[in-house]
Amino acid sequence: MPNWRRFPYFSPAKMSKKPSIFKLLGEYFGTHPQAIAGWFWVSFTPFLGSLLLISQYFWLEQITLASIWDHLILSLFLALILGLALLPTTLTSLACGFFLGWIGFPDLVLGYILANCLGYWLGSKLNSDFMPLLYRKNSSLEKEIESRLKQSASLIFFVRISPVIPFAISNFLFASLGVPLKKVLLFGIPGMLPRTLIAFITGMIANSFLGAREAINHPMQWVILIVLLLLSTGGIYWSWKKNKS
Repeated sequence: MPNWRRFPYFSPAKMSKKPSIFKLLGEYFGTHPQAIAGWFWVSFTPFLGSLLLISQYFWLEQITLASIWDHLILSLFLALILGLALLPTTLTSLACGFFLGWIGFPDLVLGYILANCLGYWLGSKLNSDFMPLLYRKNSSLEKEIESRLKQSASLIFFVRISPVIPFAISNFLFASLGVPLKKVLLFGIPGMLPRTLIAFITGMIANSFLGAREAINHPMQWVILIVLLLLSTGGIYWSWKKNKS
């Protein structure tokens, strides 16, 4: 029987060791610059878009919804803005509530649905072979992840309800993990409604747009956000553990 202690770099433990997730990510992003660009874009562009909107928000006063075509154009415009991660969903909901009121709420929801499709499609294109690479390097991981995502309804809902997981990033995440778009829409839209309604109503009752933005920092808003954070964190943990095979 060989004494593996004399040859530590050729011991069975070393030879069978699985590559770490960080090494896999480094390998993947090293050969997929478009994926790096995509993740960088959805992480930082909404913040830059927020700064631009806050300085140029007076243009929104010119929006009128006098016909069905106006509503359709607005929905498509919102879909592009949110699907391309040009603005965060909270600020977008706030602006719609302040400048449009309830007449613009259906357009916002339709815009969310279309933005889900656009963001998911972009995420799937930019991260098309991430999971195959991950499974190829660690075959046992495929069964584990697929078993956890098999009943993914609650997981999608709690990810969407989280106040700390941005809309654009979650779209990329769902697409990268191969979660079916139908499930993302069916369970993700209800998960987004609480945060959307809070921001929308905050905008409606504000005296000014900048005042509405400042109202987000009101203590009551923080209480609501903390409750949603605790709910989403507990729900994600419960869903992930429950779906373990």
